Amino acid sequence: MQEVYIIGVGMTSFTRHLDESVKSLTEWAVKDALADAGLEKEAIDAAFFGNCAQGFLEGQHLVRGQVALLPLGLQGIPIFNVENACATASTCFHLASSYLRAGSARIALAVGTDKMYTIEGNRRFGIFDSAWDVADAQRTHAHFVDLGCMPVPPGTTSPRPYSPFMDVYSGFARQYMRRFAITQRQLAQIASKNRSHARANERAQFREPIDVDAVLAAAPITYPLTLPMCSPISDGSAAAVLCTGEVLAELGLDRSRAIKVEASVIRTASARDPENLERHLSHLAAKDAYSQSGLKPEDMHVAEVHDATAMGELMQSENLGFCEIGQGGILAESGETSLGGRIPINPSGGLEAKGHPIGATGLGQIFELVSQLRGECGERQVNGARYAIQENGGGIWGIEESVCHIGIYSGNR
Repeated sequence: MQEVYIIGVGMTSFTRHLDESVKSLTEWAVKDALADAGLEKEAIDAAFFGNCAQGFLEGQHLVRGQVALLPLGLQGIPIFNVENACATASTCFHLASSYLRAGSARIALAVGTDKMYTIEGNRRFGIFDSAWDVADAQRTHAHFVDLGCMPVPPGTTSPRPYSPFMDVYSGFARQYMRRFAITQRQLAQIASKNRSHARANERAQFREPIDVDAVLAAAPITYPLTLPMCSPISDGSAAAVLCTGEVLAELGLDRSRAIKVEASVIRTASARDPENLERHLSHLAAKDAYSQSGLKPEDMHVAEVHDATAMGELMQSENLGFCEIGQGGILAESGETSLGGRIPINPSGGLEAKGHPIGATGLGQIFELVSQLRGECGERQVNGARYAIQENGGGIWGIEESVCHIGIYSGNR
């Protein structure tokens, strides 16, 4: 099996880009990734393009990758179109890595792009309605509303439209409140921490700090979630150039900036009991990734996790083994997941503050971790970061995400 390295990354800002298109955002990220790798477009042997919303919002249901990449001169090579809900970009990355390991190419491009903002802004939440089984949507939604076995207090649900996945995460939160006595304040501490991290990230959508009390006092989405605890709608693109170890040596590239892919694991959902959290797909995928890499949770120096809400970060901090199941709230309030703590989580600001253009999110996480492992993050740099882990989930099936990706990466500086 070939070793695989990340040699170039590129990322737009994640925000509202009303004057940009899927094609122009893709061009931005791809050109930056190629420049970062020190390569021309002719060096790319294969490309994996991820997008979720373009068909729904623009009617471009097919050949999205070809439409976005062929005008950039990436012609005549295999281009693969990928959709895997919010894990789309990480799936592109996983497939590119696997393609290289199999010997099917020497240098590959993974890119994810989504443009969520439109003039008809009220249509943008509709894309989330298809991230679960549409034939069973009503029952699935009701299941999560009832998951915590406690009613939603009056006046704690927004009268304005919001993603149905906020009801999913609020159901998880109420389940954890009942079972482990987590608190709304602990969730607010996660949101406040991520806003603080994003202050130093010039690509983040929300960079203004917000304290815990202000998070708690903010407009409700659905109990116990308030607006700053939830990720926004975003436009953006992110890309990575990967190569085999042989190519790295052959091209004489700077090994201090080449980031090794220690593990890349994709896992999908199972029909587990909702109370059997040890069988959560992210927990099992993380175990596979640690085994694949020969590393342990305590070896990790920095993490980027899928905090579509603050509750997502709390759960994933447990699934990655940074604390016992049920102790994520205590970990959050300890300060250990902040910059300067034992295991900084989401130094980028996470989805809550950095933004969440769903088809680009996973590669946005990878962009941050590559930058951290190179020591290029300035004020938000995690000192001594050598090993990093990423978790990116998408969709819902049964009682958990439909799919998740766990990546483990190492630097050489």
